[in-house]
Amino acid sequence: MPNPPVRRISRADMPDDFKSHWDKGMQQTGDATLIEVLANAPDAMRHYFSDFYGQVFYNGDPKMTLDVRTKELLRIKLSKQHGCRYCNMSNTPQALAAGVSQGQLDNLKQPTAEYFNAQDLAVLEFAEQMMLQNMHGKLNQDLYHRLKNYYDDGQIVEMGYVAAILTGIAKWIFTFDMVEREEDCPIT
Repeated sequence: MPNPPVRRISRADMPDDFKSHWDKGMQQTGDATLIEVLANAPDAMRHYFSDFYGQVFYNGDPKMTLDVRTKELLRIKLSKQHGCRYCNMSNTPQALAAGVSQGQLDNLKQPTAEYFNAQDLAVLEFAEQMMLQNMHGKLNQDLYHRLKNYYDDGQIVEMGYVAAILTGIAKWIFTFDMVEREEDCPIT
């Protein structure tokens, strides 16, 4: 069970717009510690939920051109790799809704051409390079060229930006002990 050193704001005492995030956390995961801690900095968290997720991740800003399914595949791969229970329970239904299949979700740890096309395999390899525990990740020429078959340079950079934000958030939520770790979580 999460045990953050930062105080937790009760649902009754958090800003009204955070209560729906708390409710969603409880509904999807049975735990809203993450939201209770984030409520200490409501403006920063509004920025994260609205600007990052609303504008960048879900393409509320029309200048964001990387498709949402790719972002969902990237996000679920990253969260399955780092083992945040809250993340995986929240990200799974959203990945399914975006068109990632249950068979693909079941085979994220060892992706093969049986479940993923060449485009997805390139995205998953990119996620491997960006994952929290890969200190030597690199976008080498081979991977870049495989991604370039499907994405322009702006979309590849956008993919990197999304992965960097998600990876940084994962580091933060583990450091602050805001989430439960799954059994296979490599972050101790």
